Amino acid sequence: MPYQRLLDDLVRRTGADGALLLDSEGEVVVESGARDERHRLIGAYQGIGLAAVERSARRHDAGPIEYVVWRYALAAVILRPLKDGYYLVLSVRPGPAVAAGVHRSALVQQRINAEL
Repeated sequence: MPYQRLLDDLVRRTGADGALLLDSEGEVVVESGARDERHRLIGAYQGIGLAAVERSARRHDAGPIEYVVWRYALAAVILRPLKDGYYLVLSVRPGPAVAAGVHRSALVQQRINAEL
């Protein structure tokens, strides 16, 4: 599966600053857009937050997490859990890009899960 192409298309269509596909240890598998250490570090830390949200959802029988959106003053981060502990991180600017990111990342989530 061309994961790079999927992430490149996601960044292009949403105007995102960057997209990362990370493994269960927070290691970058594929990245698109901003390719710097800071971006990869943010992705790894977001994985820790996602794991905490998933544990809480299980503890309260809330069902599986589809996505999480973290909003900050200058950016938003969309997290999508994938099969086998992988996860997708999409960094976007606040505003309409968040909605586009949520929508488009759902399609990418489905395609990657189908291939994992």
